[in-house]
Amino acid sequence: MASLSSEKKRVRELAKAYAEYAASPLMESRRKAWSEHNALNFTRPLIYIRAIPFDEFFDTGALVCTERFLRGLEYWFLKAQYHAKICDDFIEEPYMTARASVKTSAGGVWGLPAELTARPVDGGAAAYAPSLTAEADIEKLQVIPHEIDEPATQTAYEQMADVLDGIMDVYIDRQGALCSMWENDISTSLAKIRGLEQIMWDACDRPDWLHKLLSHMRDKILKNMDETEAAGDFSYVCHQNQAMPYMRGLNRPGGGRAAQSQLWGYMAAQEFTTFGPGMFDEFMFSYQKPILERYAVTSYGCCEDLTHKIGVLKKLRNLRRIGVSPFADLRSCAEQIGGEYVLSWRPNPSDMVSRGVDENYVRRYIRGGIDLMKQNGCVYDITLKDVETVSGDASAIINWTRIVRDEINRAY
Repeated sequence: MASLSSEKKRVRELAKAYAEYAASPLMESRRKAWSEHNALNFTRPLIYIRAIPFDEFFDTGALVCTERFLRGLEYWFLKAQYHAKICDDFIEEPYMTARASVKTSAGGVWGLPAELTARPVDGGAAAYAPSLTAEADIEKLQVIPHEIDEPATQTAYEQMADVLDGIMDVYIDRQGALCSMWENDISTSLAKIRGLEQIMWDACDRPDWLHKLLSHMRDKILKNMDETEAAGDFSYVCHQNQAMPYMRGLNRPGGGRAAQSQLWGYMAAQEFTTFGPGMFDEFMFSYQKPILERYAVTSYGCCEDLTHKIGVLKKLRNLRRIGVSPFADLRSCAEQIGGEYVLSWRPNPSDMVSRGVDENYVRRYIRGGIDLMKQNGCVYDITLKDVETVSGDASAIINWTRIVRDEINRAY
């Protein structure tokens, strides 16, 4: 068994190699490329691999560290080494981020629990057990004022800073509990505490009450943002756009206090994918809009089909990126988006890499998509996300990216 000092040395060696790569000319060229790309200065599509099922093919026996914190860092740096082999346009940053210990109520960030039920089979899916079950329960939704547990935060910071001392900076993400991705979009938390199917019934059976609930949640989020801003707890590590958050005219990700109006914002409403455009606008987007418009620029969309909702999204004055999921009509989306926004094209990973890589199929599919984008003057990137499996093949994503790069080079 390795000693604690040798384990720390192991992590520091990995960190040095990572820091050198993160500060390399290659990474700097990618920063410039994304900065221009997100500013709608398009030359060619960029490639972003967002999800890697690393555990499927990574040999945990390669991990040297036994101490939990060091083992986590070792794993993280080894995963980064793998990502470097993919050769997409992902950016590794020459710093690490520690999340502040933000105080929440004992019942959870909303004062009510969002708990999963038992999985019916090992490895199967679990459902959330709604805790907001009666109309009167809206009064139980309480969000405590923004406050950081400073001693706990300092302890976490010092633990990481000690290991990485002299190698790279460590920044603290101090934003409020309702400011970050999946907490500030209303939709995600609403489905967890109320129930996905129940929201659909509420929109029909008790629309006035649902509006009251949504107004309550929107106002709590805005208040949490106000408190975070007043405390000076937004920083440039708080950028979020489900891509590389660079854009000409905005400060780069990293340290330094920021105003919310200087940051990328991001939202989705996957839980409202079955709602038509009008009901989506009435029962979700109109409540998300004032939150999103606090940011400099915003990105919208995850796995939901936004084909018929792009007209609604265009009401957002600071919209810059739109996610086009595998379930959307790519042609219709390309025609609607054109070069007005960045189109985040997201091929289906099940077709692309999950059961092997069919090179001929991938080439035909990507080539057809590129031609479609060119016909409509799109500013677009190609994102492979939600990759749940590659059937244990460590080369699958690498090969897929190579093929996509070939097709981009052919077209541009």
